[in-house]
Amino acid sequence: MTIKEIQEEIIDEFSMFEDWMERYEYIIELGKSLPLINEEFKVDENLIKGCQSKVWLHSEIKGDTIEYTADSDAILTKGIVALLLRVYSNQNPQAILEADTNFIDEIGLKEHLSPTRANGLVSMVKQIKMDALAQQTKLAN
Repeated sequence: MTIKEIQEEIIDEFSMFEDWMERYEYIIELGKSLPLINEEFKVDENLIKGCQSKVWLHSEIKGDTIEYTADSDAILTKGIVALLLRVYSNQNPQAILEADTNFIDEIGLKEHLSPTRANGLVSMVKQIKMDALAQQTKLAN
């Protein structure tokens, strides 16, 4: 599935909910299904800077795609990370770099987060993209 197709699927899923309490519950449920990151990757260099809560992000190249694993110490943040990994994990670095983040605005996520959580969301996306650029450079060499 392409990033765009996954984003459209997420937009469709969020449109089924009538209010933001239901959407928050759904995001929390997504967090519960997030595959666990190996404890060895819960280190300072994998912490995303700019997040109110602790968020660890680890990536590995699998063939020509990047597989991300992540975790957070906050349940809502864990759900947001799960949403982002659903979009960006198992994609090639170029697709990640070219992908827009309009789906975040379309589902209204950023506007329904506190300013600090919204900043954390931006930091997570930025870190995923910076990581994709680093992995792309590794693949090219």
